[in-house]
Amino acid sequence: MKVNTKRRKKARRSFEQMYGKQELVDRMYQIISQGKQGLDAFVLELGRMMAETIMYIEREEISGPEYQPLSPEIQKWASQRGSIYMGDQKIAVEHPRLRGPKGELALASYAKLKEAGVFSEELLCKLLRGISSQKYAATVIEAAKAFGVSASTVSRHIVAVTAKKLQEFKERDLSDCRVFAVFIDTIHRAGEAFMVALGIDMEGRKHVLGFWQGATENHEICQELFADMERRGLKISKKILWVTDGGKGIIKVLSDRCGKKLIHQRCTIHKDKNIQKHLAKRYRKEAHRRFRTALEQTIYQDAKQMLVAFERWLRGINESAADSLLEAIEEILTLHRLKVPALLRKTLHSTNPIESMFATVRDCEGNIKRYRDSRMAQRWLAAVCFYCEKGFRRVKGFAAIPGVIAAIEAEQAHDSRVPVAA
Repeated sequence: MKVNTKRRKKARRSFEQMYGKQELVDRMYQIISQGKQGLDAFVLELGRMMAETIMYIEREEISGPEYQPLSPEIQKWASQRGSIYMGDQKIAVEHPRLRGPKGELALASYAKLKEAGVFSEELLCKLLRGISSQKYAATVIEAAKAFGVSASTVSRHIVAVTAKKLQEFKERDLSDCRVFAVFIDTIHRAGEAFMVALGIDMEGRKHVLGFWQGATENHEICQELFADMERRGLKISKKILWVTDGGKGIIKVLSDRCGKKLIHQRCTIHKDKNIQKHLAKRYRKEAHRRFRTALEQTIYQDAKQMLVAFERWLRGINESAADSLLEAIEEILTLHRLKVPALLRKTLHSTNPIESMFATVRDCEGNIKRYRDSRMAQRWLAAVCFYCEKGFRRVKGFAAIPGVIAAIEAEQAHDSRVPVAA
């Protein structure tokens, strides 16, 4: 007989001894009628029995067996009702007790199983996936003696775990994060503007570097965001590639910090939309085609020549649209000038990476009807930022990052050697 077959038969006999054959037959019909929910209830019941067994074993390890106690001062003291957390549920158990010369002796296993930290994390994950705290009780398996999942209890756990997330986010050390590119954009929530920075490191991995709250998007908020990131150890050098939507407040702070050595890529998608807003509907499709065709060129001179021709075409239709393009031509072509390969350019030519994260923020916070205060808004944003980071992947074309850095250094070295006109 195969070893696996022997193990299965031994396991079946163990279950029969534990439950009795008739009880297992009843469980079988329950699983057949209820499907996975019946199986989940049975598994949680087994988990409860295992937890109680572990606590009784620990009590015996401390006090010794009844016929041979390790110390006359330590006595077993029956049991009482208690509760532990299993996964995303709270279940009732029989909690064994011990008494010593100074009173009750705590069992380490019970204390560990009673910690609400992991339970709160599980709750938060479910709520971020779209389950309302008002309806959370409907998701638990009642057959496993679950309780303590009322809306108010769930809310208290969520407040505690999101407050912890916010503290971790505000105190997170960034000194080991060597950023290659930083996306800066603003998301509006509860009538407030939250400026967020998303970084890409030298290995192509994304990190949420920080956020700062203000009434509107302006350079003061951006300055505070930079100060916060530097306080936590981020080294903001002039060799970083900055990607923004063209907000004047952000550009002002970047220009003040980096001067002529600023490496700034304007979001091409935002610029495309800004140009089309100036145009009548009959011109928008052609304007979009000309703009995208120019950006698809791999050589800087070719792309610039096509954008200049596009600007002349716009000039004959709408002066404002032409001016909108003209003021950003060089910033639109930063990646072309640095000869960034096409695969990596797809990530860096727009603020899409951070906009994608904002879409997740809106989705995860869909069940929030109102933000009671600023701290609640910040707690949830920090929690969602951590949640987003778990799903981040390396950017496509990350192998080309060292070459782009070399191009930035060469460009800045060349600019520093150019003499200033008298």
